[in-house]
This record gives sequence, C-alpha cells and structure tokens, in this order.
Amino acid sequence: MKKHKQWIFAVLTLALAAAPFTGLLYKTNGAVYANQNNNASVMMESTLSEKEALPAFGTVPLRVGSSGQDVYELQGRLKHLGYYDGAIDSQFGTKTMNAVTWFQWKFGIEADGIVGAKTKLKLYNATKAWKPTEASTSTAQKTGTSENTGTSNSAELTSGDAMGLSENDLKIMANAVYGESRGEPFEGQVAVAAVILNRVKSPNFPKTPSGVIFQPGAFTAVADGQIYLEPNEQARKAVQQALNGWDPSGGCIYYFNPKTATSKWIWSRPQVKTIGQHIFCM
Repeated sequence: MKKHKQWIFAVLTLALAAAPFTGLLYKTNGAVYANQNNNASVMMESTLSEKEALPAFGTVPLRVGSSGQDVYELQGRLKHLGYYDGAIDSQFGTKTMNAVTWFQWKFGIEADGIVGAKTKLKLYNATKAWKPTEASTSTAQKTGTSENTGTSNSAELTSGDAMGLSENDLKIMANAVYGESRGEPFEGQVAVAAVILNRVKSPNFPKTPSGVIFQPGAFTAVADGQIYLEPNEQARKAVQQALNGWDPSGGCIYYFNPKTATSKWIWSRPQVKTIGQHIFCM
C-alpha cells in the first residue's frame, strides 16, 4: 500500500511538472495558428481594400498620343475636378497633358504628364463621384474600335474635315509619316505630320497635303517609293494628333536627317529642335 501511494505521488509530481510545458506547447501552437488565421484575415482585408481602391482605368500608362476609352475617362475625371476644360474626345493631346501635369503637381506626384498607376489611383480616389455622362466627340468612339468594326482607322482621321481635308489627303499623310519616320519616336512622327500641315497653311506651299507631299523633291519617301507602304496604326495616330493641334516641331516647315542629308541649303535653315534622328527647322 505504501509503494502504491508512492507511485501515485510520483505520477502526480510528474504531471504537475509537465503541465507548464504542455501549456507552452499549446500556447505556441495556438499562436502559430492564430498568426496564420490573422495573416489570412489581413491578406483578405488587404485584397478587398485594393479592389475597392482599384481604378477603372486599364493597366497601360497613358501619355501624349494615347487614345480610346481610358483617355475618355481620364479627360472626364480631370474635367470633373476642374483641371481640364477641353473636349472629351478620347485623344491624349497637349491640353490633356497640361491638365495631367497640373493635377500631378497639386497632388504631390511627379509632374511628368504620364498617367501611370500612382496618378490613376489618386485621380480615381479624388473622383469617385464622377459618372461618364458627357458624350465623347471622338468619331472613333461613335463608330467603334478596330477590334469591333475594323473601320476605325479611316474614321479616326475624318476629324481633319475641320481643315477641309479629304479622306485621301489624310490617308496619304499617314503614308508619308510612315514612309518618312516609322523608326522615329512617336513625338517625331507627329512632328512630321505637323510639318505637312504647316506647309499647307503656308502661302509658300501647295494648299493640300497631297500637293505638299508630292511636290517634286519635297519628301524622300516619294522619291524612293516608300510613300506607298501601308501605314501602321501609330502613323495614323500621329496624323490624328497633328490634326488635333499637337505640333512638337514648334511650327517648322522643314526637317532633315543630318546623317543622310545631301543638300547644303537645308543646313542654312534656322534650326528649332531635334527629335529622334530629325532636325526640325524654319
């Protein structure tokens, strides 16, 4: 009986001695699982918050030369805040860029005129009350995109009617831009289109884009036949931007590539700026 009591006492002693370790193990496991559950909860809350704050814009950065539904929304939201007073035409031109830069400066973002993720999020959060109530004036919006109808290329260029330009004039402008500057940055392509329009407006040149482009010796693309290459979408957009009033050349009526130019006369013209491989001059 005495030994039996000793065994019971020993078992109780061991149980009491092991109790703190059992509690620690339980607590440790409990902490692990609690942390896992808490992390899952935080992740879920974070995901929901991101979804709630996620802009309706697409993921592609917007800049001068961009067009489409995202630009329509950008212009609408900027106009809602009073930063933009132009037409909601779905075309990212100089006026839209100025509005973007103003908004970025006011909201403490780098004022580079490019609408990236940070600018989109700030703009979205600042305009949650905005609704797309203003109709777009873009012909492309009315006729649909090229993915839907396959006809937007010519439709986008019909806004040139404001200058009294024919559809053929606009098409040949796109051909000229593509033939002359397809390897140039987009700004340089718009500048080439702007030079064509500047010549049309000048009393010293023919009065139509076709007349300007096919004037003898005026464009290399005509001389070497590249004028007849099928232009891509970027060349068409460059023409559209020039028609919308963007002139990166600063009003120039000439340009040349210093690496390939053979005319000594062209070097005598007052040079305004260099874009890509081209020097633009008056």
